[in-house]
Amino acid sequence: MTPRTVLTIAGSDSGGGAGIQADLKVFAALGAYGTSVITAVTAQNTRGVDAVLPLPPATVTDQIESVLADFTVGAVKTGMLGTPAVADAVVDAARAGRLPHVVVDPVLVATSGHRLGVVTAVERLLPYAEVATPNCAEAAAITGRPVTTVEEMVDAAAALASNGPAHVVVTGGDLEGGEAVDVLHGGGTTTLFRAPRVDTRHTHGTGCSFSAAVAVRLAWGDAVPAAVAAAKEYVTRALTGARHWELGAGRGPLDHFGWSR
Repeated sequence: MTPRTVLTIAGSDSGGGAGIQADLKVFAALGAYGTSVITAVTAQNTRGVDAVLPLPPATVTDQIESVLADFTVGAVKTGMLGTPAVADAVVDAARAGRLPHVVVDPVLVATSGHRLGVVTAVERLLPYAEVATPNCAEAAAITGRPVTTVEEMVDAAAALASNGPAHVVVTGGDLEGGEAVDVLHGGGTTTLFRAPRVDTRHTHGTGCSFSAAVAVRLAWGDAVPAAVAAAKEYVTRALTGARHWELGAGRGPLDHFGWSR
């Protein structure tokens, strides 16, 4: 059977653990054909981001046009946009209705703590998102309120959903506690997804991988709650598989393909 095509619009990661590289791994692992639009080239590894070179908005538009002219894209995941001008190029395609099932991972701060984007760039795209997947730090940056507890995650998800996205998932992997709790808000309903927290330093690219997995399941026709549940299960397996790896000196990558199993 011909696989569904999923498009990622994001920055590259020379360390291979996040961004475009992670998204394409997730797409392949979950049975989708991956296409990509690169918004920026980064020099980074598991220890942090050393340099970021945003691409010209026209180059981003050219990549979008090339993919859409030749592939039937089933879902789109966006990550690092880098600049408001690049965000506008993506928004133009979304506003025209050319980007189906948009999943927005609002990359503002990398796991390593480096700022990779600007809030205004993400805010321009949120009204066109079927699902937005901020972590607690990103949700706090966009809403301007603290997000440090599950209760605050619930409030932030509802606040973000009021600004345009049909559904918002605030991911809680960066909080403390024995459980990793994600909060989904959509259609006036809030759902909590829980899983045991995996004790590992290999967490680089977790947000990218989660949102990419949501996009794959939407492309295959899942409803949003089912897509979120499947994505959480996938990321938990990927974290568990990499927990004893020795890749890099910092926050290492996930086991996207289940090699450890």
